[in-house]
Amino acid sequence: MRPSDTAWQPLISKLHASGCKAALAITGGGSGAIGMLLRVPGGSRLLIEAQIPYDEHALATYLGFAPIQASSADTAIAMARTARGRVARLAPAGSDAVGLGATAALVSDRPRRGEHRFHIAFADASGIAHCSGVLAKGRRDRAAEEDLVADAIVLWLARACRVAAPSPGSLLDADEQFAETAAATMDPIDRLLAGDVNRVRVQPDGQMATLAPAPSVLLPGSFNPVHEGHVSLARVAEDLRKRPLAFEISVTNVDKPPLAGETVRRRVAQFAWKSPAELTRAPTFLDKSRLFPGSTFVIGADTAERLFLPKYYGDDAERMHLALEEIANSGASFLVACRIDASGRVRALTDIDVPRRYADLFTEIPEDRFRSDTSSTEIRARGRAVGDT
Repeated sequence: MRPSDTAWQPLISKLHASGCKAALAITGGGSGAIGMLLRVPGGSRLLIEAQIPYDEHALATYLGFAPIQASSADTAIAMARTARGRVARLAPAGSDAVGLGATAALVSDRPRRGEHRFHIAFADASGIAHCSGVLAKGRRDRAAEEDLVADAIVLWLARACRVAAPSPGSLLDADEQFAETAAATMDPIDRLLAGDVNRVRVQPDGQMATLAPAPSVLLPGSFNPVHEGHVSLARVAEDLRKRPLAFEISVTNVDKPPLAGETVRRRVAQFAWKSPAELTRAPTFLDKSRLFPGSTFVIGADTAERLFLPKYYGDDAERMHLALEEIANSGASFLVACRIDASGRVRALTDIDVPRRYADLFTEIPEDRFRSDTSSTEIRARGRAVGDT
């Protein structure tokens, strides 16, 4: 079967009409599947985007981490998760989002010591499923292996979109290996990254919930990494508010790419057996106040100052005031700690020109109660310097 065969056109037309919105990520082989899907009219109804992160650095950038092995089921699954997260951001809300990742190791211009193989995974609302095939060495040239993997990708995408189609295993000869898994339910972090939920509570013992009671005190940050200053500030805030505190990490950012799944899991693991953590899709304090109405947010003076800079609202002062009014009306408040700015000055709430109408939103943490000059940026910089020696 080839893309020019009339047998493929009805299947691909059904894919286009399935109602799914899909993103593809393909590396190592099988990129011809993209052309197969687009040769048949109507591809825009299905395909949100297709990426080919072929170079190892491109793949690491796409995933947000460097995989241990490029051609593996784990990498295909990670690619599928990332692809579905991109659909969640790019497609209309409520779309039936599908992410597909495929990776292969095929005939090369030098002898390959390992197996000739492919791994394909999809992620959808029901979970993640993947398949793997091992091809007989020397049986096909590069073009034939490429075609086979491209065909397998289209067939596995049909499985994801609930379109009747043969198994990719039907493309292999009887003496070649093929295995597939049924869809396994995505964990709450996968659902958060895909946009299915807006927050995930991670308890110190690792248990996760999407409907846990909202904490009344939160310390937001990227926590890359967590350091003693974060921990000390959390304890002071708990003492001042007489309420337990949760750390909060937003997996989305206003001006940076979303965090990858492996990055999120690595950062939240820092709180294991120490403190609860909230994972959210709330990059701004307006978003956070909507998700956690009535909560107190613990921030540094540098962050508090940015709340009053119109440039963070598209240089629109009216937008700034509307956002601050909504935050105030939600019942949210801020505890503000001293910070040292880039020029080495100690900055406190008293150094910020807070409009009188918002003064009640903010309470200063006295410098004698808390001051830490350590930053995650400095810790990362020291780590890089040690690595370079």
